[in-house]
Amino acid sequence: MLRLWVSSLILFFFVMCGVGCSKSVDNATIRIGYFPNISHAQVVIGIAEDTFTAYLGPKIKIKTTLFNAGPSLIEAVFSGDIDIACVGPSPAINGYVRSGGRALKVIAGAASGGSLFVVRKDSHIKEAADLVGKRIATPQLGNTQDIAFRGYIRNFGLKPREKGGTVDILPLRNPDILNLFMMKQIDGAWVQEPWGSRIINEADGEVFLDERTLWKGGRFSSTLMIVRTEFLLRRPDLVKRWLAAHVKITRWIHQHPRKAKKVIGAQIKALSGVSLSGEVMNDAFSRLEATYDPIVSSLTLYAKMAYEAGFLGDQRIDLSGLVDLKLLNEVLKERALPQLGE
Repeated sequence: MLRLWVSSLILFFFVMCGVGCSKSVDNATIRIGYFPNISHAQVVIGIAEDTFTAYLGPKIKIKTTLFNAGPSLIEAVFSGDIDIACVGPSPAINGYVRSGGRALKVIAGAASGGSLFVVRKDSHIKEAADLVGKRIATPQLGNTQDIAFRGYIRNFGLKPREKGGTVDILPLRNPDILNLFMMKQIDGAWVQEPWGSRIINEADGEVFLDERTLWKGGRFSSTLMIVRTEFLLRRPDLVKRWLAAHVKITRWIHQHPRKAKKVIGAQIKALSGVSLSGEVMNDAFSRLEATYDPIVSSLTLYAKMAYEAGFLGDQRIDLSGLVDLKLLNEVLKERALPQLGE
């Protein structure tokens, strides 16, 4: 009788394990999406220096996937292939709206600033009116810099050619933008660092506009930390530990900027094969601020620009559930750091 009871117990264990153990194994993996870029500095550094591993613990496996554009990263969040990611405000907002507010949450900031409108010196672009008939590149249709440029020209009564206007906007990959700039096939580009500094240093471009000048206090969110909502609900403990590491790395970058630039430069070369000069790194960092503050007020304005550009449908959107800073504020409180409002 005892043997039968033990056998039944063992059978019950294996049945239950077949139902639930695979989920437990899945829970031990956290899947991260990011770009090999200085605006994603915390993830680049944290992966290289094993900071996230130290905070998550040895039993948690970190699986990373590199992306070149925000929209494709958001698709990976939709499909459940990415749990936490760094991405620009416009793709994050678009993903939130497309999913009816269900797919993702903004849980922290990653970078402020670092976007430039760079023009050729012989383009004769000295003011907004000079953009008529010009060819201006942005990194991708509907990405953060693309939305910012469309919002900028709208303020001066200009429209893209595809909307019946006079400004040619060319959504291109960043490497293609640099090459076409060198070949004088485009007149300017609205890009994020380090591409702005690369165009200036490698293609003889000049700054027409630093986007910081358009924002109150010179601060705006250029990169966010987002989480897949289902993962946040299922494993808030891992999300909080990730955020604790994110805060630690952000503060370390401010305390050790020279070492941070060295680590980031080495990792960008290892991940993408691109070697950034010391001049480019210094210039790019001078225009970019690593931060865990998502600067929520700038997200509202980005959403307005995206809506006016026709990327968010016909109805005004409600972003009240987009940002969730509960876990970040718990981390900040535990470290006696100022908490953030939504």
